[in-house]
Amino acid sequence: MTQPRSVQQLFDLSGKAALVTGGSRGLGLQMAHALGEAGARVMLSSRKADDLEEAVAELQAAGIDARWIAADCAKEDQIRGLADQTLERMGAVDILVNNAGASWGAPAEDHPVEAWDKVLNLNVRGYFILSQHIARASMIPRRSGRIINIASIAGLGGNPVEMKTIAYNTSKSAVIGFTQTLAGEWGRHGINVNAICPGFFMTKMAAGLIKQMGEDKMAAHAPLGRLGDPEDLKGLTVLFASDAGKHITGQWMAVDGGVSAIVAG
Repeated sequence: MTQPRSVQQLFDLSGKAALVTGGSRGLGLQMAHALGEAGARVMLSSRKADDLEEAVAELQAAGIDARWIAADCAKEDQIRGLADQTLERMGAVDILVNNAGASWGAPAEDHPVEAWDKVLNLNVRGYFILSQHIARASMIPRRSGRIINIASIAGLGGNPVEMKTIAYNTSKSAVIGFTQTLAGEWGRHGINVNAICPGFFMTKMAAGLIKQMGEDKMAAHAPLGRLGDPEDLKGLTVLFASDAGKHITGQWMAVDGGVSAIVAG
């Protein structure tokens, strides 16, 4: 039997290449920092080049090997272009973080079908196309890979009446099912697939809803008494991406200060 590795060795991502969609700000940028700090080379993607340039400059200032490609992960041709360009520039993708997402607020009875399609196309269809492309081209041939899908605690149950985000919640429930199904199929290829379900973080996408529902009220609702901060996804991201989590697949984990535990109870 080989000597077990140390914790530091298990979490080390040196030599690995990671692609993070929706990586120019918020949770995506936080996860990119985590992967880069653990030693990975990082490719960021989002729709806006200016945001990506700023994010990559931030990562590089922290000593992280980072670069970017602008792409809209709701559009199949751009998703495939992103995958091909990333593989050309990085040689392989060891870690894929599917994080790009959209939401829409409207009562279910008035929710536009076009908005439903927009949310589901980006939050679910985009994850599938990019995962399939990267797996075929890089992970399956090398029999190794880590896919981290960003779901949400909104995918674990129904809406509070104030939220009115039926398409978003439905998409995040689908991401959890997608994660479990893909893990079951691709484990034989050495690919681990897991999901992170963040609670409320003060990101650009969530800020309006948090302010509408009351920041203090939402923080008080969590057993830990606060919203998520710029560090709270880092540890789990590196666990799922590294050999420290090599025997974990098909799982989801809520990072929400305990909110989902109360709901489940």
